[in-house]
Parts: sequence; structure tokens; C-alpha cells
Amino acid sequence: MTQHSTYEFLRQLADSWGLLAMLLSFLVLILWPFRPGAKQRNHEAATAIFEDHDHGE
Repeated sequence: MTQHSTYEFLRQLADSWGLLAMLLSFLVLILWPFRPGAKQRNHEAATAIFEDHDHGE
């Protein structure tokens, strides 16, 4: 395998499987907060800044 063909092979691999891997990662990260068991954790994260742990001190 020559230098040129190695480059072409890696470029094709990145263009096809790399794009697919990035698309799947993107979809997982976008859909992760909407999974069935995440409602309570999302609510806690959204309201954490409004909790007064020190009672104003």
C-alpha cells in the first residue's frame, strides 16, 4: 500500500464512518435529556439556582 492509497483509504473512512459516528453521537446527546427517567433530574438541575441553602447568608 503506497502513501497515496493510505491517505485515500483514511479519507474515505473518515468521510463515511466518521460522519456516521458524529451523527449518532449528536443524536444521543440531543435525545439524552428526553429519556423516560430523566424528568426529576432535569427539574432539579433547572431549579438548583433558586434553592436557598444558606438562608440568605
